[in-house]
Amino acid sequence: MLRYSVGMLSIRVFGTNFPYGTLGINVLGSALMGIVVGVFTTTNLTSQDTKLFLTTGVIGGFTTFSTFSLDAAVLWERGQHLAAAAYVVASVIVSLMALILTMMVIRRHL
Repeated sequence: MLRYSVGMLSIRVFGTNFPYGTLGINVLGSALMGIVVGVFTTTNLTSQDTKLFLTTGVIGGFTTFSTFSLDAAVLWERGQHLAAAAYVVASVIVSLMALILTMMVIRRHL
């Protein structure tokens, strides 16, 4: 429901020419994954079942990699090749950096 709400808000705010909602969700989801994994690797606060529920269930349900792939393909099919390439590169690099940076911050502070 949250993913849908963010997507609809993004369309209202930015329009449909670029998949800003999906990009934002993937970056935020990656940052959340960094926080959760950072906590898991530095503490024994949760069980393996809880870890899997949060990473695979909750965060995995929030992020939208399959939608990302579809959005990139649609941009490409529309002839927006530069936008498609920029979207793919930005999604991958910014999401990875968000995950890495948040994991580092959490690990340093726990």
